[in-house]
Amino acid sequence: MVSRTPPRPVGSATRGTTHPNRLRRMDRWIAAVHGPVLRRAAEPVAVDLGYGAAPWTAVELLLRLRRTAPRVRVVGVEIDAGRVAAARPYEREGLTFGRGGFEVPLPGAPLLIRAANVLRQYDEGEVAAAWELLRARLAPADPVRGAGGGLLVEGTCDEIGRRHVWVALGPEGPRTVTFATRLVSLDRPSDLAERLPKALIHRNVPGEPVHMFLRDFDRAWAAAAPYASYGARQRWIAAVRALTADWPVRDGPARWRQGEVTVAWEALAPRW
Repeated sequence: MVSRTPPRPVGSATRGTTHPNRLRRMDRWIAAVHGPVLRRAAEPVAVDLGYGAAPWTAVELLLRLRRTAPRVRVVGVEIDAGRVAAARPYEREGLTFGRGGFEVPLPGAPLLIRAANVLRQYDEGEVAAAWELLRARLAPADPVRGAGGGLLVEGTCDEIGRRHVWVALGPEGPRTVTFATRLVSLDRPSDLAERLPKALIHRNVPGEPVHMFLRDFDRAWAAAAPYASYGARQRWIAAVRALTADWPVRDGPARWRQGEVTVAWEALAPRW
């Protein structure tokens, strides 16, 4: 008889550390930007890849996405079988957990894959292959039905979610980079450099675009110091507005007010 043992998941287990509300900034951005696509889909599926030792991030993702897309289902995917078993008691309508890695072993193609603090432990040279595997699992766009394609959101944040940087990718490749922070805790925008995703964190050196961007952001922040008397939010908005003169900022004041700014990937992409 031929053995039909499941294939080994692709990837390595993360440290597994997580905290409630750690990914709230990323979740809110996803709901705002990708919510219309999730709402229009008949059976929208979102994946929380590498949720860690506790299932909190998957539970929160379901709650936040359902505010904008009531039919969404979330699947928590972990490479560690013990973590999957520990998460199973938290399953509910719309939320399940399963074992897997970058291959994302689901029967269909998800409309969202969120991979937060997963690639941080990998080498820079391994990022492209991981991105390719994950992008290949995304649902393609369907122009005939007017359906948008899937979205991969991959990034890193600090332990309590005050500072976060992520890359958004479609089936065709990377699209944007978003910087998000709790403004009252920010000294200067380049403080976010320590949370750059693996594809960019080693590129924060002179001559690389992401270094130039953070340098210009710090200068715009300093020039916007007079707005500080109106609060950190107004200073951030003024600094981001100044950045738009030289950088392809892809969002507007509604997102800036949240302590975010999104820039086209090609402007920050590494010079290989």
